[in-house]
Amino acid sequence: MASTILPLELIDRCIGSPIWVVLKNDREFTGTLMGFDDYVNMVLKNVKEYEVTPRGIVETELGQTLVNGNNIAMLIPGGKGPKA
Repeated sequence: MASTILPLELIDRCIGSPIWVVLKNDREFTGTLMGFDDYVNMVLKNVKEYEVTPRGIVETELGQTLVNGNNIAMLIPGGKGPKA
């Protein structure tokens, strides 16, 4: 029988690892997950932001970033972003 894992447990296992965060708008982030709270607000370091525009994907280097959990549509543990 398969073991059950809760969503917050999976995110907790990702602390210190790369993660790809897809937001509800046209933005995506990749970085190392440093921490999160019960609302899935996340602190990432070594962040790259990807914005989808009519001209293509615009990439911006950011430092440490706080991502509001209300805006997150999908999390991809170990993900390298849309350009990988």
